[in-house]
Amino acid sequence: MSIVRARGSCVAIRTLSPSTTTNRSCAHGSASSDDATCGSPTWIGKGLTCVCFKRKGAYERICINLTPQQEERLKRLKDRMKVYFDASRPEHQDALRALWSATYPDRELSGLISDQWKEMGWQGRDPSTDFRGAGFLSLENLVFFAKTFSISFQHLLRKQGGKRSAWEYPFAVAGVNITFMIMQMLDLDAMKPRTFVRPVFLQILSESEWAFDLLYCVAFVVMDNQWLHRNATYMEFNDVLKSTRAQVERELLMDDVLRIEDMPSYSLLI
Repeated sequence: MSIVRARGSCVAIRTLSPSTTTNRSCAHGSASSDDATCGSPTWIGKGLTCVCFKRKGAYERICINLTPQQEERLKRLKDRMKVYFDASRPEHQDALRALWSATYPDRELSGLISDQWKEMGWQGRDPSTDFRGAGFLSLENLVFFAKTFSISFQHLLRKQGGKRSAWEYPFAVAGVNITFMIMQMLDLDAMKPRTFVRPVFLQILSESEWAFDLLYCVAFVVMDNQWLHRNATYMEFNDVLKSTRAQVERELLMDDVLRIEDMPSYSLLI
C-alpha cells in the first residue's frame, strides 16, 4: 500500500489483484459498477471514510481523513445548505437587493416584489417563491457569481453567446436549479458516498472555502454551453441539466484536478 499526502489529508491507495478486478468486486467483497463506491464504507474513528471505486481497470481503495479545517468548512457548507429562504428576514432581503445591485448596477429596484424581477428570469413578481429546495444558498450562489465573474454573469443573463433558442431558459430559475443539482451530486448528508465525487470535493474544499460557489459558476457556464451545443429549447432543460452534471462529474474526477480552478471548463469563466 502506498501513502500519498494530498491537500492536507491522508489518502491511502490500494490496487487489488487482477483476479479481484476480473470479478468486479472490491475489498468489501460486493459487486460494484464502474466509478461507483462498492460495499459498505468502513468508518475508522472520527472523519475517516473508506471508499472503493474503479479507475483505469483496477479497483482502488481511498481513505480520507478530514483535517479539522476540512471538517469546519464542511460543517459550514452543510449549515448553508439547510437555510431556507425567508422573505421576512432582513439579511435575506438584503441579499436580494445585493443581487439586483450586482446585476443592474445602474438601475434602481422599485421593490422586493416587482415586475422588474421577471427581467432577471424569475417566474413572477416575487422571486422568493422560486427558491424551493435549493434555499438561501441558491441566492448566495447567484450573488457570488454576479460579483466574482461579472462579465460571464452578464453574458449568460443577456444570452449573448452563440445561436440562441426562441424559447430560452429563465436565467435566475436556471441558477436555482443548478444549485440544487450540485447539492444532489455531492450528496454531503448521505451516510455513505455513492460515488467518488464527494470525497474528491472534500479534498478540494481544503483548498478553498468557496469551492461550492466556484463549482456553481463552472456548472452554470457548462450548462449554457450544453444548451447551445444541443440547440435546446425550454422543454429540454432537464436533459441539459443531466448532461451538465455528467460533464461536471467527469471533470472533477480527472487526475490533475486538485482545485476547482483546475477543471477544464473553468477557463470558460471571464
